[in-house]
Formats: sequence, structure tokens, C-alpha cells
Amino acid sequence: MSKLKIGWAGLGNMGTPMVKNLLKAGFPVAVYNRTRSKEQEVLDAGATSAKDLAQLSLESDVILVMVSDDAAAKEIFTGADALLAGDVQGKLFINVSTVSPDTSRYLHEQCRNKGAEFMEAPVSGSVKPAQDGTLIILAAGTEQNYQKAKPLFDALGKLTLLVGPVGAGAAAKLAINYFLGLNLQGLAETVLFAQANGVKTEDMLTIINEGACGSGITKLKSPAIRNNEFPAAFALKHLSKDLRLAKEQGLNTPLSTPLYDSFKQAQDAGLGDEDVMAIYKHLANF
Repeated sequence: MSKLKIGWAGLGNMGTPMVKNLLKAGFPVAVYNRTRSKEQEVLDAGATSAKDLAQLSLESDVILVMVSDDAAAKEIFTGADALLAGDVQGKLFINVSTVSPDTSRYLHEQCRNKGAEFMEAPVSGSVKPAQDGTLIILAAGTEQNYQKAKPLFDALGKLTLLVGPVGAGAAAKLAINYFLGLNLQGLAETVLFAQANGVKTEDMLTIINEGACGSGITKLKSPAIRNNEFPAAFALKHLSKDLRLAKEQGLNTPLSTPLYDSFKQAQDAGLGDEDVMAIYKHLANF
């Protein structure tokens, strides 16, 4: 059986390594990015370039979208000269962007109106897992579409879960990113409190990471704190956006509002394009 022909819209820190992993797995991949120069890395790896979004849909069996936010996702699906502009009957569209459950359900309806299939599959993990093919795929949609897409997901991640109908994947992604925010805020506050009371940064990080409170994320982000350098693996502005979306979907727990306020203030202070762990830099100024 021949490989599915894959279309991919949106190349950036996450999209580029994910496309390269699909190519490594033997899938033929056509790509489209609004800034065409960003296509070059995957073209060098064997992808082809579609002239526009309509051609991307026309010539692909499955089309995946990885963009930054809800507005961009809606535009790429339904805007002028968008993915759904032509005959897309029977195509499968998969949104791997992090958007609200409401936006996922909207995109699902737009695809259904055109006779196309839709899944959402936001991913848990940042640039390194994307490069290594060890993302966690939070898929949502029908079992039939899930089985069709499963070989793609296997090339992109170490674990794929079908978490429910469209909307459930987005909810799961917002939930895990809320937990991520709590961890990062807690790590930053803990180290800064220890510093203020005479404990060396390195010692406090060792106490955290070698004890029961240590985790993959505390160990991953410790070098950034040690070096006070925060190159973006997952930009702070994106987590701020996700916390806002979670609040808009009804998250109203005691820590949710101050957590969102903290990341929003850090973004407003000019740290949005730095890594999420730059919340440490923001809190150090208090």
C-alpha cells in the first residue's frame, strides 16, 4: 500500500522538525509557509513546496496545520485562498496547533460543511521532543480518522492518546500547559526565595532535582536558571496565550488567575519571545 501523501502548513520551531520526522519515516510531504524562506530546511530534507494552500489540499491525502494561535488557524482553514477553498471532499485535516476547544469545534464544522474530515492533535512537548520524535500526541476525533492518522502520529511522537471527540484534545492540551505553568512558576519562586535567604542557586536546584519534587521539567529548565539565559524552546508568549484560553474555557481555580497574571505581566514586560522559564527573570525583578 502506498504511503499517504501529506500536506503541512506552518513551519516554525515545532513544524520544521516534525516535517523532517515525517520525511524520515518515508512519507511524501508537501509544505506551505507564508514566509516561503522558512520552507528551505525541509525542502533540503526532501519535501516539496506547494504554490498555495489550495494546491496543498488538492494534492494531499492528509493535511496537518501547525500555527501559533486561534486566529491564524481560522485564517489558514477558512480565509481567502485557504485550505478549504477548493474541492476537499474526503480529505483529512489535522490541526496540531494549540487552540481553544471552541475553535477546534468550529474548524471541525467548517471541514464537515465541505465534505472533509477533521481531527485535532495538539502535542505535548517542545522543540527537543519535536526533533527527537518523542512528542505526546493528544488526538481527538473519530476512531476511523485516528486509525488513518496513527502512522503519522507514530512518526512524530512516543505516545498517542485518543482522548475523545473534537474539543477534548484542545482541552487536554490546555490542562497540561496549565500544569506546566504551575511547575515553572513554582520552580522560579522557590529558587528566588532560597537565594534571598542565603542559599546558593546551584544548591537549591540540586535539592529540587535530587529529591521527590524533581521532575523532567525542573531538570530540563535548571540550566537556563543557572546561566540566566532563556533561548526559546517554548516561547513565554505562547504559554501566556494558553493560560488565557484555559481561563476563557472556565478554569477558575485558586491558582489560575495569579498564574495567568504573572505570565501576562512577564509578556508585557518584553519577555514574550524568550523561553517560558524566563518567568524566573521576571520574578527576579520583584
